[in-house]
Amino acid sequence: MMLSNHLQNGIESDNLLWSRVPDSDDTSTDGVGLLSSPRDGGGGAVDSLDYEVIENYAYREEQAHRGKLYVGYYVAVKWFFSLLIGIGTGLAAVFINLSVENFAGWKFALTFAIIQKSYFAGFIVYLVINLVLVFSSAYIITQFAPAAAGSGIPEIKGYLNGIDIPGTLLFRTLIGKIFGSIGSVGGGLALGKEGPLVHTGACIASLLGQGGSTKYHLNSRWPQLFKSDRDRRDLVTCGCAAGVAAAFRAPVGGVLFALEEVTSWWRSQLMWRVFFTSAIVAVVVRTAMGWCKSGICGHFGGGGFIIWDVSDGQDDYYFKELLPMAVIGVIGGLLGALFNQLTYYMTSWRRNYLHKKGNRVKIYEACIISCLTSAISFGLPLLRKCSPCPETADSGIECPRPPGMYGNYVNFYCKTDNEYNDLATIFFNTQDDAIRNLFSAKTMREFSAQSLLTFLAMFYSLAVVTFGTAVPAGQFVPGIMIGSTYGRLVGMFVVRFYKKLNIEEGTYALLGAASFLGGSMRMTVSLCVIMVEITNNLKLLPLIMLVLLVSKAVGDAFNEGLYEVQARLKGIPLLESRPKYHMRQMIAKEACQSQKVISLPRVIRVADVASILRSNKHNGFPVIDHTRSGETLVIGIVLRSHLLVLLQSKVDFQHSPLPCDPIARPIRHRFSEFAKPVSSKGLCIEDIHLTSDDLEMYIDLAPFLNPSPYVVPEDMSLTKVYNLFRQLGLRHLFVVPRPSRVIGLITRKDLLIEENGESSAVELQQSTSRSVQ
Repeated sequence: MMLSNHLQNGIESDNLLWSRVPDSDDTSTDGVGLLSSPRDGGGGAVDSLDYEVIENYAYREEQAHRGKLYVGYYVAVKWFFSLLIGIGTGLAAVFINLSVENFAGWKFALTFAIIQKSYFAGFIVYLVINLVLVFSSAYIITQFAPAAAGSGIPEIKGYLNGIDIPGTLLFRTLIGKIFGSIGSVGGGLALGKEGPLVHTGACIASLLGQGGSTKYHLNSRWPQLFKSDRDRRDLVTCGCAAGVAAAFRAPVGGVLFALEEVTSWWRSQLMWRVFFTSAIVAVVVRTAMGWCKSGICGHFGGGGFIIWDVSDGQDDYYFKELLPMAVIGVIGGLLGALFNQLTYYMTSWRRNYLHKKGNRVKIYEACIISCLTSAISFGLPLLRKCSPCPETADSGIECPRPPGMYGNYVNFYCKTDNEYNDLATIFFNTQDDAIRNLFSAKTMREFSAQSLLTFLAMFYSLAVVTFGTAVPAGQFVPGIMIGSTYGRLVGMFVVRFYKKLNIEEGTYALLGAASFLGGSMRMTVSLCVIMVEITNNLKLLPLIMLVLLVSKAVGDAFNEGLYEVQARLKGIPLLESRPKYHMRQMIAKEACQSQKVISLPRVIRVADVASILRSNKHNGFPVIDHTRSGETLVIGIVLRSHLLVLLQSKVDFQHSPLPCDPIARPIRHRFSEFAKPVSSKGLCIEDIHLTSDDLEMYIDLAPFLNPSPYVVPEDMSLTKVYNLFRQLGLRHLFVVPRPSRVIGLITRKDLLIEENGESSAVELQQSTSRSVQ
């Protein structure tokens, strides 16, 4: 018996998840990046990746001919690709930010100029500009790159977990992600560009690894060195870290995000390359921002490397402040868990009902949400009474802002020139500036509790409704907006209750932002470092750690993290870091009883191979042979993709049904020929034409099978099997009866081998490998 990706079959929830995964190799995604299920009538499917090294004769022959010079070249190219990924992701982030900031800047400048004469005319201009930007984003996604919808992080997390979702890492997905993000974020929707930047970095890394795009004739043979899924996985990991580093200008946070959130396997060598890639991104972004400070980039370039600097905020905190800070963590956990559940329901409803009506409905939906967002962000401040500017000028911030400017103390629909509209200051503004205003120090009582509550209710609702539309959408910045709003509310209460002059409301806004992200995304270490890097205030590190721990604990009591919930909804069968509890009462044999294992003889007729491949969708086949005494012997496993390559090439067909010597027989294939193209279905049996003469010939599978697959006894605990399967990144795992004898026992000392082949002289108390007689 063989245990494959159906490892989670012992659990009801996972059975439901797998029931959504179709069996067809034909793949398609709908407008929100969801995989079509069989019940939907779609043909979408996910496929597992081969992270295990297939040590067949072709692989061993290639390894034997590679010397130290090639190994050095191979390592150098990996580092060079890390450099290219950092440069490419940094430039993509600069282009997206430059475009978004300029579109937003022109939009607000024009709107402010028009409302000096007519607020209605200003509203129409504001609405039309947003509508055009959002329409362009939705049109690009629905017509050109449907896989670019959403944040893309669940799909990338699935890829790094061993699941290949076709379309996720294609060139058109990269283009759709970049230009779609510009339209959706520039159009003022309640979403961010940070999640899409992670997907953008992963696409850039994948395209570099495969040498570009063949479909669009943008490819080169020279970079096509990394053919295996294992090498592509490392490149995509670098791309994910680069995306976070570029989005938040937080290189260390990017490394930790890749380690904590998206990767399932991690190595120390990969850590160095990921760190190097993130550092390159930081240099590229810093260089671009320095170049733009002269004003040649329009509205972009005014900010520094720190996005929201709160270093001039609260210097110290009191022990009695820990209680309200813990309350912020509880609120963040509750609102974050509620957000995850509401977005799950909304996305499920869209998938099952709304988006089945076609791409036109998806575009209409995005446009309606754009109009609703514009009406709320422009109309609600009109209903809010203006407040007089503060008499003291300790903050050094001008009040009110001149017409045509946006930032703190926005003068919007005010009767006198010495007033400002606090709701417009956070609503009728770019998200970055709104967060900067909420985080700002020395702006005590700038916002009223009524305005903050109004903004919290409206923006939270808009974020829930917007999430899942057919546009690229990230949830980092909206989460920061939501959290900083209720955090500032708690800060206002603390200031009034404790009556301490050195307590800043902006500090509590920062803690609120961290708490909501922790309660929704369930990240801790990486999120803590990101918040410190983007705010430039190391003094608040213990407080951020406190609210993150509390919010994650509260959120975990209700549901999973945002990306896990969305991955489950999209039918992405993630293997989580820990097995389910009741796997302890199951054994390996029970997990694979529902499978029908199809074994192949060593020498098999071509017609039989074609018939087997047409009759089922299995991706791995045990290969059996017989000893001279007639005993059946399992000699390895051959993959479906390898069989398809053999059928297409036909060079290994033979007339004789007798096995040949694989060592004496020359290998006619390079190992790279068996690699499946990245993020595509690869070869299908329907694509291969075989004549009647071909069908009567034979193939000896011995040179092409993996002779050393991983094997577990049938009564091994399913918990141990799960950990082995996930930690090694396997695709197939043999389940066999108890062996009859043991030929040796390997200990640590047997694995400490020097380059000359001799065992290391390390003294260990345990005995060495001994043959069992």
